[in-house]
This record gives sequence, C-alpha cells and structure tokens, in this order.
Amino acid sequence: MRLSTRGRYAVMAMVEMAAREGRNEACQQGRPVTLNEIAAAQHLSVAYLEQLFGRLRRAGLVASARGPGGGYRLARPAAEIPIAAVVEAADEPIIATRCEDGGPGCLAGDRCLTHDLWAELGDQIRLFLGGMTLADVVERRVTGRARPPAPAEGARPAAE
Repeated sequence: MRLSTRGRYAVMAMVEMAAREGRNEACQQGRPVTLNEIAAAQHLSVAYLEQLFGRLRRAGLVASARGPGGGYRLARPAAEIPIAAVVEAADEPIIATRCEDGGPGCLAGDRCLTHDLWAELGDQIRLFLGGMTLADVVERRVTGRARPPAPAEGARPAAE
C-alpha cells in the first residue's frame, strides 16, 4: 500500500506549520504562515497546496487569515492533531483492500481469501497514524513506535 501524493503533501505541510509554531516563527501564536513559505520550505507546488489547504480548512485543522499578513494557522495545538486526521482531510482513504462496503467485492461479488489480511493492515495503519500527532513528528518521537502484535492467548512464540 502506498500513500498518495495528496496525503503525503498534506502531512508535510502541516508538519512544517507545526515546526514553525514550535520555533515561534509563525502559526498559532505568531503571524500566519503563507502557502508560499510552506511551498518554499518543503519544495511543494503552491497551486497544489491551495487545493489541500481548502480541504484542511474545511476539516477544521487550519484557520485562514485574509488580507496583508494573511495566511494559515493551526486550528489546534500540534499535539492535538493526529496524522490520520490530516490524511483523511486530504480526502485520502486509509485502506489497503480493493473491496468497498456495498461494492462488487474482490472477485466478482465474493470476498477474496486475502480480504481480511488487507482490511486488517488498513486498520493497523489507521491506528498507527491516529496515535501519532504533528507534535510527535516535529519532536522526532516517531522511530520505534511500530510494535509487533501481542501474542494471541495460548499461541506459541514464533521460531527465531
């Protein structure tokens, strides 16, 4: 499974805003940050960011300020914005299976044998990104957060 450009760019832009807030350069406490500043810092397209920030604003993750000195601020503290919320606001579904609820299914209307595997992977990704905030990324608290699942009750340990 691969996260699309839209989801990755939204996270990159929001992390940039959170980092600027942490350095008191802009955002929540200071002046708003412009899309030009984010684009320059992250090597992203301003036109693409304009599309993304409309979605992020409608999702309540950023607030906009118009006029001279205008731009965007985080709508909440970085520690209260999960990465999953950013990805979902970018209209990026976090799914790993090709089946959709009410859709035709994997194989001509039937679930394939691997459906539950991919559905569970999507759930794990959602849980991981839901437990990670913008502040976690800015403060470099990401590495080492992925954990193997706890052994099932009565299961034998895996051979090493």
